Amino acid sequence: MILASRQLRTTTEDPGLRGAQVSAGFDRMDRMVGDLQRRALGLRTAPLLRVVEALPRLAREVAGEVGKKVQVELRGAELELDRAILDRLSDPLVHLVRNAVDHGLEAPDERLEAGKPAEGGLVVDARREKDQVRISVIDDGRGIDLDGVRRRAIEAGVLHEHLADDLPPQEVAALVFRPGLSTANSVSQISGRGVGMDAVKATIESLGGHVELVTRPGLGTTTSLVVPITAAVQRVLLLGIGGEVLGIPIAKVERVIQMQRAEIEHAGTERFALVEEEPVVVIDLAERLGLGDPTQEGVAPLVLAEVRGERVALLVDRLEGQEEIYVKPVPRLFDCCRALAGLTVLGDGAPVFLLDLNQLA
Repeated sequence: MILASRQLRTTTEDPGLRGAQVSAGFDRMDRMVGDLQRRALGLRTAPLLRVVEALPRLAREVAGEVGKKVQVELRGAELELDRAILDRLSDPLVHLVRNAVDHGLEAPDERLEAGKPAEGGLVVDARREKDQVRISVIDDGRGIDLDGVRRRAIEAGVLHEHLADDLPPQEVAALVFRPGLSTANSVSQISGRGVGMDAVKATIESLGGHVELVTRPGLGTTTSLVVPITAAVQRVLLLGIGGEVLGIPIAKVERVIQMQRAEIEHAGTERFALVEEEPVVVIDLAERLGLGDPTQEGVAPLVLAEVRGERVALLVDRLEGQEEIYVKPVPRLFDCCRALAGLTVLGDGAPVFLLDLNQLA
């Protein structure tokens, strides 16, 4: 890199040399910097085993405390993730394992009556999906009592009584991520206080990931933590909103369409747009972020993206292209702005904030 830098400086200082040679010099520097970046990222990663290797012993200890038996299997522990992400995964995984053993798995006699082995099964499975890793905690227990969740949600004022019966099972199961809403019938020293699953969700979303939960009564529950492999470097789509430029992770973007602003429907305080004959919630970023007055005329880009597992359309003024950026922490001065997930600086020196889409819904 030192030699290439000197050659490039010599090229730019010689007025007789053509632009093509300067361009070739920059290309050479880009390749070297890219190689250096890949090597640096390699130093930042560590195997998932570092976090999950203690989980089998933890599960057996918890099972012994509550009179149960459990067999734990680890899969994909050799996958490597950014150390900054690994350090944040430990507490959520510990909580999920404790939760699964304490009131996910049945007691041995109850399992035998249900035709299951006396020893419960627990699998911690990790697999790579493009630029993300899915870590699933799978138990073969009783599953979540959805009727109990409905009842507790109604008692807590989270769910209206007249709407409870019409809510699909997966949406009922997702209520366990609400603060203070426990799935346990009784509080124990291990779990069931209703203060854990919401913390798990908040931690994973703060890493740019999300949590998925699937439960089957009598067959078990699968809770998946989907997180990016690296936290430092991300590819983002740059959005122009008023006089500002903001970024969103490209992994969250489905596609971009153009639409007349007049075609966006209003229903109370909500906005909707028909995309492929299906209504999609529209979030006007200019209005939501206080970056200008919403415009009612003309054609505007709609960015179809995933927010909290739902398809939404982000209304922006213009697109500013894509960039691979190095994400820096948001200064503490902006701690109150939960929608800001990171900060970067573009080539022209302009600062750009990265948005956490989960905080917009």
